[in-house]
Amino acid sequence: MSDSISSQDMITAGSGPRAPKDPAERRHGFFVLFETHIEATARPAGKPSQEVYLEGSYLIDKARYIGGVEDAHMLELLQTCAGFRTLVHSIGVSVKAGHNQGDITFLLQNWGQTDKYTSGTALRLPCPADGSELIIQLDQISWSADDDVPGKFAFEFDQAGGLAVASIIFYLNEGYAAPELSPETPVAFRSEPYHEMISHSLFHSGNNLRLKAAIAKAARGEDVTIAYIGGSITQGAGAKPIHTECYAYQSYLGFKALFGKDGGGNVHFIKAGVGGTPSELGIIRYERDVLRDGAAKPDIVIVEFAVNDEGDETKGNCYESLCLNILSADNQPAVILLFSVFINDWNLQERLSPVGIRYNLPMVSVKDAVTPQFKLTKAEGNVISKRQFFYDIYHPANDGHRVMADCLIHLFQQAAAAQADAEDIDLHQPPVIGNSFRNIRLLDRSSSPGNVRIEPGSFTGTDTDLQMVELDDNPSGTPEFPYNWMRPAEAGGKPFRLTITSKSLILVYKDSGSTGFGSADVRVDGKPVLTADPHVNNWTHCNAVIVYHQETSGEHTVEITMADGEQDKCFTILGFGYC
Repeated sequence: MSDSISSQDMITAGSGPRAPKDPAERRHGFFVLFETHIEATARPAGKPSQEVYLEGSYLIDKARYIGGVEDAHMLELLQTCAGFRTLVHSIGVSVKAGHNQGDITFLLQNWGQTDKYTSGTALRLPCPADGSELIIQLDQISWSADDDVPGKFAFEFDQAGGLAVASIIFYLNEGYAAPELSPETPVAFRSEPYHEMISHSLFHSGNNLRLKAAIAKAARGEDVTIAYIGGSITQGAGAKPIHTECYAYQSYLGFKALFGKDGGGNVHFIKAGVGGTPSELGIIRYERDVLRDGAAKPDIVIVEFAVNDEGDETKGNCYESLCLNILSADNQPAVILLFSVFINDWNLQERLSPVGIRYNLPMVSVKDAVTPQFKLTKAEGNVISKRQFFYDIYHPANDGHRVMADCLIHLFQQAAAAQADAEDIDLHQPPVIGNSFRNIRLLDRSSSPGNVRIEPGSFTGTDTDLQMVELDDNPSGTPEFPYNWMRPAEAGGKPFRLTITSKSLILVYKDSGSTGFGSADVRVDGKPVLTADPHVNNWTHCNAVIVYHQETSGEHTVEITMADGEQDKCFTILGFGYC
């Protein structure tokens, strides 16, 4: 750790101070980013950037898991701007970028009390890109009186796709102390203990007939497609670069190297992860995002919702229905269930694994591989620490994505070596959770099924500020649900009216951090059923909620209007799922 210094203390290149000061006592400090890979992502407005959000528990969790802080009072101080300045004397920022990356700017932004995104302090400073440390001394900053809570850090680049390694350390005021960060040796990916750890990921071998058929097809030189659907971990969050270092792409490369013909050009890749979304949304977008509206027929599909499905209203029904939809395809694809894990050792494999047992599907648990050894010291046999595995409290870093990929590759190898099962899986058995969302279809502005009548009312606009997702091996984002119905602010009070014959209906609407978006009331056949709040998660992404779910199909009229007091705000209907 270094001392915090003011601009008067800085030394110009090639000179030294006339009267060097006595060395100051080193301040205690802790890291909230430590040698973390960052990537410049294109933004709808402003420079390409890597954003690090601090609101809610994010900053506290970074202090706890990355910095090793356990003092409850110190963690509590991080919850407000006033407490932050009581605890933190200065912030040290270091960035090491490759050549030709251009200038990098460091942003510190507090959320405001009056207006969350505009009334708090927003401090931008040029940041050296050579690994030297930028020191920001907090008592030298003119803070806004409207500062409420720490909002975010960001690293702004000149061009999208820029890569760097960054560290952020909080140097503490007198009276506060934090444990020293112990350096860690790199993960020994080729070691026997590493391979032993990976072997524990094979949760259930399952019926291998379909998987072996895909492997044999690839070995013969025939075209084989491996597809991935899930949440932000499948999208690649935490991997830098996101499109090539994510577990999906790395495991695809492993499959191609093991079984592809003549360099693996016959093995193809589909990635359809969408951050912050459960299988309740995954089942709606499967035909569009994975099957590409009939243009693709994957031979293997990895389903990863083990850390996203806490938000699934159906508590597993949509998950099981999605698996059955995939398994029922004419080309008989193999389905692999993948159980990722959060930094607190949590996932939903207890809820979801019975689906795999019922249909005898191969299952891979990253949780079972890594969490037992997280508790060990290096001397006791730790292979990879949480600091090495995780990028933040939810997403793997590059090392974690490699572990996930190796867990899948281990399954591929085990299936290839095993004797083929004599019979295919049995899909004609009662569901273990539920299958009532099978054959659900997407309805948006681009589709016009015969059993649907739409009167858009005041919802005549098209929202272009949408959640962006890096599909397949594309480094740039693709907008989710571009064929939407947006109600502009002050557009009038005419309701959006949908008349449809179905037994189930799921509304997909836009969540937004903008105060310009307001809540909308949803009525079915004149009766209020829910109010859709676009600030549930307060960032731009897709929310799915059940409007109705019945045993039998019937005609219903659904009306969506702005809630009382919200008539001067926007609301975007992204689409519907119906069956």
